[in-house]
Amino acid sequence: MATSLRHIAMFWLLMPASTELLLPQTLSPAQESAAQVVQLQGQVSVLKDGGLWALNVGDHVQMKQVIVTGPDGFAVFRISDGSTFEVYPNSQLTFRNNPGNWRDLLDLWMGRVKVQIQKWGGQPNLNRVQTPTAVISVRGTVFEAVVEDDAATTLIAVEEGQVAVQHALMPRGNPVILNAGESLRVYRNQPLAARSGFDREAVVSFALRALREALYTILVRTPKTSGGITIPGGQGPTLPGDTPSELPPAPRPPATPPPPPPGGGV
Repeated sequence: MATSLRHIAMFWLLMPASTELLLPQTLSPAQESAAQVVQLQGQVSVLKDGGLWALNVGDHVQMKQVIVTGPDGFAVFRISDGSTFEVYPNSQLTFRNNPGNWRDLLDLWMGRVKVQIQKWGGQPNLNRVQTPTAVISVRGTVFEAVVEDDAATTLIAVEEGQVAVQHALMPRGNPVILNAGESLRVYRNQPLAARSGFDREAVVSFALRALREALYTILVRTPKTSGGITIPGGQGPTLPGDTPSELPPAPRPPATPPPPPPGGGV
């Protein structure tokens, strides 16, 4: 009987800890509305207090904060519903610039993002991504958006699902619907054109240009050793251990001593 009582007492003592382990972890309101860094490399920062603050894996970006990537920067962010967005080099975007409407996910000002919106139990999950020229409405899909130039020409390419695109600056009529494998360019001063096939070449071209800029930045910033510097007009870099093509000139002979004084005096 005493053994049974001890077992019952131990069960009730361990019950709170076990129950706590079984309960799902709840997020704070700040974490619920934030985007968490789940993968990062290179220069990725958030604009805060007038300066750039470096981000690390596990950090949270809050609503209305601006994400900035350098020439070698790349990061993946995850929001509370499991959706993710990837930010590529030389990009700048605002996360949830309109806190009153959580459907406004990103404002992309420059660069490239890839967005994957999760569905809620198979139901549409409405989100919007905006650029200076385009409004992209999604319901659970995978797509890329690229602001290609200073005129904010925007390329939208859909990999999976469907998106609706409207012009951000011109009167909005019926949106252009893009399905998987289709793409569309939005120009600042032109109405929306017809959709076309997936413009993978343009996306790859933009990525290669960003890669070239990243490599250039790395080469410029990397300290050079004296043995590897190329001198303009010279014969190219001299590597450690190289043998000169010509032998150095022989040393000059020592100077002839002056003659003794006349008369042989000491």
